Amino acid sequence: MSKARVLVLISGGGSNLQTLIDASHSDDCAYEIVHVISNRPDAYGLTRAEQAGIAARCLDHKGFKDRSLFDAALAQMIDEISPDLIVYAGFMRIMGADFVSRYEGRMINIHPSLLPNFPGLHTHARALEAGLTIHGCSVHWVTAGVDEGAIIGQAAVPIVPGDTPDDLAARVLVQEHRLYPACVQAVASGRAKLVEGRTMLDGKPGGLALLG
Repeated sequence: MSKARVLVLISGGGSNLQTLIDASHSDDCAYEIVHVISNRPDAYGLTRAEQAGIAARCLDHKGFKDRSLFDAALAQMIDEISPDLIVYAGFMRIMGADFVSRYEGRMINIHPSLLPNFPGLHTHARALEAGLTIHGCSVHWVTAGVDEGAIIGQAAVPIVPGDTPDDLAARVLVQEHRLYPACVQAVASGRAKLVEGRTMLDGKPGGLALLG
């Protein structure tokens, strides 16, 4: 059975990209990473891709007059690559509705909170300020709304007394590195699908759950 062809979009260091690369070396992995695109030329994730022998390039968003032109250029690049699945791994761009609808059901993202709690930025500080005892990360389908797509999987992390945002971020990142490869594998293998706006896992509503 052929493996799903995965394109990874990045903006920075690419630690989640590295975990996906490492997981792809497993004999039972259902995907192969065929290309990496960054919107920042200095993203270390480009180096990670090149070291792994994966085609990598930059499409610098600063070279475009407006968001729609960048969206169109990225869509053209993606269509030339023709991936089965598009994976955000620290891709810090909010894409327009036309772009998102073009790849609906084929594009996923990871977010450092237990969605729907704390969409957007500064999730760890916000979790601490809210006095929560549980935090974590979520993998979801990309939709036009920021961090609003149906959940594919989540991993929980306990908040302990004295935690700082940095402490919490470090523990959540460990779980991101467990959760993301598992979710990409589930989507690439066909176990997880987006059906009428909700995630179906093995033919039933729901997603993966990991305990940190």
